[in-house]
Amino acid sequence: MSGNNTRRVRRQGPVTLRDKQIPATTTDQRLLDKRGPSDWVHTDPWRVMRIQAEFVEGFGLLAELGMAVSVFGSARTPPGSPEYEQAVEIAAALCHAGYAVITGGGPGIMEAANKGAAEASGVSVGLGIELPMETGLNDYVNVGIEFRYFFVRKTVFIKYSQAFVVLPGGFGTMDELFEALTLVATGKITKFPIILVGSAYWSGLLDWLSETMLGRRNIGAGELALLRVADETEEVIEIIKEAHADMSAL
Repeated sequence: MSGNNTRRVRRQGPVTLRDKQIPATTTDQRLLDKRGPSDWVHTDPWRVMRIQAEFVEGFGLLAELGMAVSVFGSARTPPGSPEYEQAVEIAAALCHAGYAVITGGGPGIMEAANKGAAEASGVSVGLGIELPMETGLNDYVNVGIEFRYFFVRKTVFIKYSQAFVVLPGGFGTMDELFEALTLVATGKITKFPIILVGSAYWSGLLDWLSETMLGRRNIGAGELALLRVADETEEVIEIIKEAHADMSAL
C-alpha cells in the first residue's frame, strides 16, 4: 500500500488521514455550516481553541522569517508552461534579492515558485490548506505548515509578506488579490506592492476596474493605483525593491 500514489490523503493540521478515514466535509465547512439553535454551545468554543492553536503554530514557525514575498497563481498551471517557468524565474530572482518566497504550497504556480526558491538556495515557504481533494505540500517547500482554516492562513500570508506577486489564476487567486487590495486600501495593513504579472491576462480585469468601478466612483484613483502590472521578471523585482527603498527612507 505504501507505494500506491493514487491513495487519497488529507492533512488536517498535524493529522494525516487516508482513504475511508477522510471525512466528507472540510473543517471550514463544519465551522460555517448552519446547525441547530444550540449546537454551537457544544462545538464552537472548542473550535476557538483549535483556531488559536493554528495562529500560534503559524506565527511561531515564521516569526524569524525576515523579508518575504508571497507568490500567487493557479494550481492548474502545468509544469513547463510559460507561466510556470516565469514563476520559477521570479522566485529565484526574489531569493537572490534577499527575500524568502511564500506560496500556498500546492501544485501549479505555487509549486513553480517554491521550486525557484529552493533551487536558488532560498527559503521556500508553503502555507497549505485542507481541501476536499488535498494533495499536501509540494516537494519544493522547505518550511511548511498546513492549515484547517482559510482565514487563519490568509492572516499568516498578510502578516509575513512585504509584497504580493500575482500570476494568472482563478477564484483562489482573485480572493487573495482582493483581500490584499482591501486591507491596503483601508489602511488595515502597511502599504506594500501588489504586482499583477502578465498584462495580457489581467487587461480585462483592469479595464473593468477602471471603466466601471472607478467610473462609478466606487473606488478612487489612488486605490486603483495600488495595482502594478509587469511582464518581465526584472520589472517585478525592481518594483518591489523600489517600494521597500521608499519605505526605508520614511
